[in-house]
This record gives sequence, structure tokens and C-alpha cells, in this order.
Amino acid sequence: MRLSLKLILAATIFVCLAPLLTGQDVIPRFTTVEPTSGKVGTDIVITGENIGKEHVAELYFTDGTNDIKTPMIEQTATSIKCKIPPKVTGGVRYKLMLLTRGKEPKLIEQPVRVEIEEE
Repeated sequence: MRLSLKLILAATIFVCLAPLLTGQDVIPRFTTVEPTSGKVGTDIVITGENIGKEHVAELYFTDGTNDIKTPMIEQTATSIKCKIPPKVTGGVRYKLMLLTRGKEPKLIEQPVRVEIEEE
């Protein structure tokens, strides 16, 4: 019982201090992407939290070395629609990455991936 109270207290403190530590009022987060694979030009829809225009400035596909910017076709607080960009390499799984807005923009890799199919 004592341990669970300490965990609850620690979690509450973290949630309250996270905006101060990151410099962000909210932290954008992707939760899913559909479809999870496709060819260049395929429309994909990303869902998540706090991903509207006021929080997310740019969207990238990244393989850990190369970051490929892709335009966002539609953007709401909970979804972003884009196309798989032409500069990606077939047969590679890319993570999605976003650039936040604000005084100190940050690039944040997301836990969702898209596999690029060979042409």
C-alpha cells in the first residue's frame, strides 16, 4: 500500500511538472497510423493526441539518419493526413517524427512506423 501511494504521488508530480521540463504546454503524441505500409504517394492517416496545427508544425519520415519532410494534407487535434513522400526508400520501415511549435521547437520521434513497399 505504501509503495502504491509513493507511485501515485510521483506520477502526479511528473504530470504536473512535465510541461515545465519540456517547455511545452502539451506534448503531441501519435498513437496509430493507417495503413502501416504503402508505396510512394499512398495516403496515410495518423491519429494521436495534441497533434493540431497549434502544436505540430511539421511532419517527417525518418530512418534514424535521413529525415524526409512531408506536407500535411489535413490536420486536426487528433489526426493528420499526409502522403508517403517520394524521397523514401522502398523496403525500409520509417518512424514518424514531428516538429513542435512554440518558443523552443523540438523534433520528437514517435512510436509509430510505416513500411515502404517496393515499387
